[in-house]
Amino acid sequence: MHGVVADPVREALEVLGAVADRNVPLGPMTTYRVGGCAAVMVRATRRDDLLLVADAHRRSGLPVLAVGRGSNMLVADTGFEGIAVSTVELPEVFAVGSADHDGSVVVTVSAGLSLPVVARRTAKEALTGFEWAVGVPGSIGGAVRMNAGGHGSDMAASLVDVTVIDLEAAEERVVPAAELELGFRSSGIPATWLVVEARLRLAEGDRDASARELAEIVAWRRANQPGGQNAGSVFVNPVPGEVSAGQLIDAAGLRGLRVGSAHVSEKHANFIQAADDGTAADVRALMRLVHDRVEAHSGWSLRSEIRLVGFDGASGDTP
Repeated sequence: MHGVVADPVREALEVLGAVADRNVPLGPMTTYRVGGCAAVMVRATRRDDLLLVADAHRRSGLPVLAVGRGSNMLVADTGFEGIAVSTVELPEVFAVGSADHDGSVVVTVSAGLSLPVVARRTAKEALTGFEWAVGVPGSIGGAVRMNAGGHGSDMAASLVDVTVIDLEAAEERVVPAAELELGFRSSGIPATWLVVEARLRLAEGDRDASARELAEIVAWRRANQPGGQNAGSVFVNPVPGEVSAGQLIDAAGLRGLRVGSAHVSEKHANFIQAADDGTAADVRALMRLVHDRVEAHSGWSLRSEIRLVGFDGASGDTP
């Protein structure tokens, strides 16, 4: 258990030294592009930096937040009073193994690589099974943590194992996918684990067929989902393939609903758009309003996909 530290931010900065900065805007690192600063920000460029974070976490008692590419994260306007860590600048890893007897191939990828990049690179290697990820604007690390998915597949379908830094133990370990409790848009990965690498088992395929599938997915996303400042789907589909959150929001008449600087997308009702000069408070208030009105209209209590950071009393499931 951590002891009481008079000035935990100062303590953390003393441990981290040159690898950390104070009061760094965190909102612009997310796809919502709203929200406040991280008290301490570490842009890790080597794994030893993450072990320093572990030491700073233990000595200061400050919570640690893995930022990745910020594609499913909403940061409070008051910011995050802890240590935010970006892994996107760690040395890039993309290593393709030899084909197994069953034609499968294990690909090792670093946590900071974006899903679309990995989807395109594996397709170029004539490997199939990861094409679905071309339209998901997140990192491998974040995708593992939330078991990201789409177009009939998800991370669990190909994930073999992950390499993590355990902040409490200050050690690196490899954890099999079977121990990560991967569920629909969820996992059992503790907040004190930082994913640094993942291994995916894919199948030998056809480069041209994969290229066509990539193009079809990109075209579908452009036709059916909005661009701009959003974090993709806000709520999890209550019954995948049968009951969608977007349909429930639409049925409640909420398309276009606005709270201050945030509004429900006219193009896809399960997307909430933030304005350029908007606030995280407006986005969260709209999430709550949509949740409550859908429950009143249909009886379904929607679970949020968005990770709420720095909000008092926030949980991962409730807006």
